[in-house]
Amino acid sequence: MPPRFQKPFNSPACPVEAALGLIGGKWKGIVLYHLLGGTLRFNVIRRYIPGVTQRMLTAQLRELEADGLIVRVVFAEVPPRVEYSLSAKGRTLEPLIMALRAWGEEHVMPSSDAEVAA
Repeated sequence: MPPRFQKPFNSPACPVEAALGLIGGKWKGIVLYHLLGGTLRFNVIRRYIPGVTQRMLTAQLRELEADGLIVRVVFAEVPPRVEYSLSAKGRTLEPLIMALRAWGEEHVMPSSDAEVAA
């Protein structure tokens, strides 16, 4: 368990609080979603998420790695190559991420039927 979650939680929703602590934030869920498709290099992830800064993406990837949700592999090449993929633990989030995607498509994203009716 990551150090920031070693203290016992006092709220009745502590498992939810702990889970959201790992995957919450503006960019982590999006990074995890894109990694569902397979291994990606840093710049590819950055292209998929144009609103994130390099510094913020680096920080988010480091946290996800420290929490055991992704695996970072550095290749000893010139120029250096770094690839990210989901760990086995991170892969267990797939049903949750896909459920969030489905919920977003149904409740947040406008459908073409709703646009035609308007």
